[in-house]
Amino acid sequence: MIRSELLSVLGKDNPDLRAEDVEQVVDIFFDEISGRLAEGGRVELRGFGAFSTRARDARQGRNPRTGEAVHVEAKRVPYFRPGKEMRRVLNER
Repeated sequence: MIRSELLSVLGKDNPDLRAEDVEQVVDIFFDEISGRLAEGGRVELRGFGAFSTRARDARQGRNPRTGEAVHVEAKRVPYFRPGKEMRRVLNER
């Protein structure tokens, strides 16, 4: 699902809200998750899963086009761990 599909579904489920209001809610939701992760925090959505970050060490990588060695800086990357309910739903199908 892409962002526009999410906005469309939420708009249909909430006909009393204007499209601009639905878009604002979605923007705030994702901004809050991003902000918390940027602070080094964790976001848990019960039944869905938890978002956090993990540290990656600096390493030597390769340019896939040329094969040339490239230094990759240390960084934090987002990590998602699905909740029990999410795993159950996924494995029922």
